[in-house]
Amino acid sequence: MDFDFSAILLALTVVFGVVWGLDRLLFYKKRKARFDEAREEYRDPMPVDWARSLFPVIFVVLLLRSFVAEPFRIPSGSMMPTLDVGDFILVNKFAYGLRLPAFNNKVVSLGEPKRGDVVVFRFPGYLCRDENGNTIRSGDMTCADPHAPVASQNWIKRVVGVPGDTIEVQDSRIVINGKPVVDTQIGPFKGNPSRAEDNYLLYNNASIWSEQLGTVNHLIARMPSLQTPPIPNSRVPSVVPDNCYIVMGDDRENSEDSRWWGCMPEQNLVGKAFMIWFSWKGLHTGAVDFHRIGNVIH
Repeated sequence: MDFDFSAILLALTVVFGVVWGLDRLLFYKKRKARFDEAREEYRDPMPVDWARSLFPVIFVVLLLRSFVAEPFRIPSGSMMPTLDVGDFILVNKFAYGLRLPAFNNKVVSLGEPKRGDVVVFRFPGYLCRDENGNTIRSGDMTCADPHAPVASQNWIKRVVGVPGDTIEVQDSRIVINGKPVVDTQIGPFKGNPSRAEDNYLLYNNASIWSEQLGTVNHLIARMPSLQTPPIPNSRVPSVVPDNCYIVMGDDRENSEDSRWWGCMPEQNLVGKAFMIWFSWKGLHTGAVDFHRIGNVIH
């Protein structure tokens, strides 16, 4: 089950604020007068005391998470070698404008994503059930089950195409506005055997490449030995429409991205990933990966 923590914080802020505010407006003076008359030490009722104590704390946390920075955990290896399973990242919430918490409506525009940016966004599809009852993701915005809920999952990918770009994608090879994206092979992938996703790349003889997207030079992984059907590119529009972005994972043969489900709407943006603040070497080992902590995300 996916929880929208921002919505929970917003709801708690509203509830505690209303309880505290109504009490001070309607009941506090009369109750205080009764205590003074009885010459007793004044005490708020427990629900009011909790609301008074917790409201400012939760309100500050809500403001920081909604408008400054929000932490996320990387759940999959689709952004390797840039990000790994077990990385905890910080996301700049004002890089592309200020948005209302929970509703995600932009109220102040401060910029737009650029090619090469690593962005967090709400998955732009639906959660569906297949014929066997298993939960699946549908990128075409349709489901066999008309009551299937909209996915609230936060995803992370790299921006490859911006509005107005002409895009050609063949598996992991990209041509933008008629010019092939420059990439250079560096060598074989050398990972940490304690990480499951690293073993996956090692087993499939992955290689590391340097790729230039706009002004951003970053690393990607390719697995030439992986025997799978070609990645479809029918979902990638030939010209990127307004308020939409083409996004891909850095682990090019192991990423469900715009090649599978199409354009990522601007309204789904959460923010720009900028730093790893904590990292596990392996979620099952319990060991901290200190050398990744504090790394800036390129």
